[in-house]
Amino acid sequence: MTRLSPRDLALVAMFAALVAVLGMPGGISFFGSVPITAQTLGFMLAGCILGAKRGALSVIVFDLLLAAGLPIGAGGHGGMAVITGPSGGYLLGAIPGVFLTGLLVQRWGRRNLVSPFVASVIGCMGVVYLVGVPYCAWRLDSGLVAVAQNAVQFLPGDLAKCVIAALVTTTVVRAYPPIETITGAPGRSTERERVGAA
Repeated sequence: MTRLSPRDLALVAMFAALVAVLGMPGGISFFGSVPITAQTLGFMLAGCILGAKRGALSVIVFDLLLAAGLPIGAGGHGGMAVITGPSGGYLLGAIPGVFLTGLLVQRWGRRNLVSPFVASVIGCMGVVYLVGVPYCAWRLDSGLVAVAQNAVQFLPGDLAKCVIAALVTTTVVRAYPPIETITGAPGRSTERERVGAA
């Protein structure tokens, strides 16, 4: 595993902070105990822009700070109670979800809207739901089917966030092309790899 540079650490910290900021307004809960928040958009952007390793690391940093008690969860909540609560599975599932999203965009590219959109749907929706729904059912001591049906309320909002993530990702890459060499792109080596080969 390659060592993270100071720039890598700065990007990881910046996106962990972005996730926290997006959760500050709080969330809306229509039927269940898991609120609908903008934090998942931050997870999608982390995977799409930073790639697999750095994106997942930004989520790990966020989850650790949250568990340590920092009030950076949705609505300014913090502590282990958030991780062990009904929504904790979605926060934990975001780690492999963002990692997969990052892997896919590194393979497919970031310059068209379809790639980051589909990557976000597969990773930051599919994987996160696969972890979050059973975890929520366990913490609520409820039936898995009932919780899965309740999770349907998240689908329209999460799909909209995938669209936004794709738009932001392609805009960032077109405005600042070097981001692809920093965070990995298909058919391109990173700056560190080029220096090592020189």
